[in-house]
Amino acid sequence: MSRYLVLLRGINVGGKNLIGMPALKAAFEADGFSEVATYIQSGNVLVSTSERGATLVPRIEAMLSSAFDYPASVVVLSRAQLRRVVEHAPDGFGTRPERFRYDAIFLKAPLSPAQAVERVPVNPEVDEVTAGPGVLYFSRLIAKASQSRMSRVIGQPIYKQMTIRNWNTTTRLHELMGE
Repeated sequence: MSRYLVLLRGINVGGKNLIGMPALKAAFEADGFSEVATYIQSGNVLVSTSERGATLVPRIEAMLSSAFDYPASVVVLSRAQLRRVVEHAPDGFGTRPERFRYDAIFLKAPLSPAQAVERVPVNPEVDEVTAGPGVLYFSRLIAKASQSRMSRVIGQPIYKQMTIRNWNTTTRLHELMGE
């Protein structure tokens, strides 16, 4: 059995695609996943399965679309992939939460980090974005957060190929994966 993290995109945000975590957990269990656990309301699900990663995305998206009647989109990460995301963060990333907000922007294949980093708008006085393994590391000055271009990502077509988690959530999910 392998352990995976499933990141659901676009649920429980702005009153849309409302899915309770008990119902989400039950749907994964009914679909044959084991050791299912959810973490906070933003759609983070830890599962175990004998299936391999590449087959999981279409299977999970079909299951969620059927169970919850919405166009599901997920990013699936193995333990090793999530470990690389955490280990390859830029130097100092996440270490100054009193000064910066930190996010991991997880990318849905086939979008590559090189493609994504060129399309994500930044304000060089406020924002910093760095490409990583299947992810963009995005930080912005809290004092100038209103000048950040992070919110402009949402209006772009590329946004449909990503899901965003704050750095604290990302590192906590890494811990929950048993790493």
